[in-house]
Amino acid sequence: MKTELNLVSALLLSVATATATAQVKPIQTPTETIRLNDEDTPRRVVVQLPGGKAKDAPKGSFEATWESVKENYVVPEWFMDAKFGIFMHWGVYSVPAAGSEWYPKHMYNGMLKYHTETWGNPKDFGYKDFIPMFKAEHFDPEAWADLFVEAGAKYVIPTAEHHDGFALYDSDLTEWDAVEKGPHRDLIGDLSKAVRAKGLKFGISNHRIENWDFMYPGGTNEHDLFDPVYAGLYGPPQKPSAVGSAMGAGTDSNGNPAHPQSDEFLEEWLARAQEIVDKYHPDLYYFDNGVNSRSLDPWKLRFAQYYYNSAEQWGKQVSIQTKSDAYLYGTIKDYERQGKAPTEYEERYWQVDDPIGHKFGYVQGLQLQTSGNVIRSLVENISKNGNLCLNISPKADGTIPEDQQAVLREVGRWLRENGEGVYGTRAWKVFGEGESVEHNKAPNEWRFTKKGDNELFAFALDWGGGDVEIKSFTLEKAGRVKRVELLGEKGRLKFEQRESGLLIKAPERKDNKNDIRVFKIQIAR
Repeated sequence: MKTELNLVSALLLSVATATATAQVKPIQTPTETIRLNDEDTPRRVVVQLPGGKAKDAPKGSFEATWESVKENYVVPEWFMDAKFGIFMHWGVYSVPAAGSEWYPKHMYNGMLKYHTETWGNPKDFGYKDFIPMFKAEHFDPEAWADLFVEAGAKYVIPTAEHHDGFALYDSDLTEWDAVEKGPHRDLIGDLSKAVRAKGLKFGISNHRIENWDFMYPGGTNEHDLFDPVYAGLYGPPQKPSAVGSAMGAGTDSNGNPAHPQSDEFLEEWLARAQEIVDKYHPDLYYFDNGVNSRSLDPWKLRFAQYYYNSAEQWGKQVSIQTKSDAYLYGTIKDYERQGKAPTEYEERYWQVDDPIGHKFGYVQGLQLQTSGNVIRSLVENISKNGNLCLNISPKADGTIPEDQQAVLREVGRWLRENGEGVYGTRAWKVFGEGESVEHNKAPNEWRFTKKGDNELFAFALDWGGGDVEIKSFTLEKAGRVKRVELLGEKGRLKFEQRESGLLIKAPERKDNKNDIRVFKIQIAR
């Protein structure tokens, strides 16, 4: 059952204590907007937990130590086989569809003028007022799942809760979720069932830890953020402290790792993270930069213990995903945006999350990548021991815009022809050659993958048709080549393995010369 917020207690505790703990439930009685100066910011209201603590982890191999996590964790084999996934930013922020998915912050700050002119003064029309407009009335999870399969994706990661504090799942710890308000359905639950029914893996991303101070109003004293009626959604947001904001790693005055959140808030954060584990059994669990600080290790390790021991009981291979060095072990390292992706092979398996548009959340006038750009990113990543998780941006009504669908379908078309060189492969000992490869210069740009010990795949990034040579595939480096094919074409190609490389007698191109073509090379063993 949902928990209850006592208004009088919240108001008193906001002045008297550093962190208020109270029970929360839906409240219908309207109250006056509270306008306070920075120094009068009410203290954070958190859910009262039994004993003030999140649950203990199930029994299993993992303990809440880095040594234990290092010893017991392995990257799921299915993830290394999958290569291509779908990420998504979808939530209440999709209603205003302006600025970015950070609109809930910017509307009280840098976009205050825009918000006031478009929607009204935030004391009268705050972020909470977008929630009834987030209806997702056309959301069809089965159709979404069909699209993701057509796109060639093997896993899907929606945002279960973004920085704004509104949960898209059915929570017992807050009334501010998609079942109680807005769409009045379990968006995460419905999508997980549809995706898994199609054989795809299902993960979630959780940005709850950033909610601590994310929406703090720096641009106005006229707002609804400190109204105790909405404390379950807003927090209220705390003023960013001397140790930094909740958006990433901070330090204290002595340069030691530090974080601004209270212990009570972090216990609630852990409890809510555990709730998602228990209800949805996610195959992947993604955290944003807010968990990066070393000072948060006690809570992060307790989560790892809870999640991984739970997965042992389910009999599933799962993984946490984080950025930077948030987790020393027990995670798949994620790079936000393709521009930050590794440019060389990395021993530790990794992933890039990259938006299909110039923003992660849906905004009007979203500028999209081409399918060719997406495919190039995918090829670059898999050649260097990584995956691509392409973020899409659904609209508030639950539709995926047609132009985004078109990009996904084009990627899927390419993968149906060339997926043999993608799925289930691993990076080769040399990731590629070409003018852009400093340690392996060559006339043409190639990227490589391997499958087992006797199959190599060469991705031609700039091949215009006709005979072409791969410098890296000499007898000494690759072994004796016994067969060459061009994926998507019938029959084998003639070739000559020389001291300078593998010369392929390839046909002239009749297709789109901008498409990346893939040669399959079989090695005699």
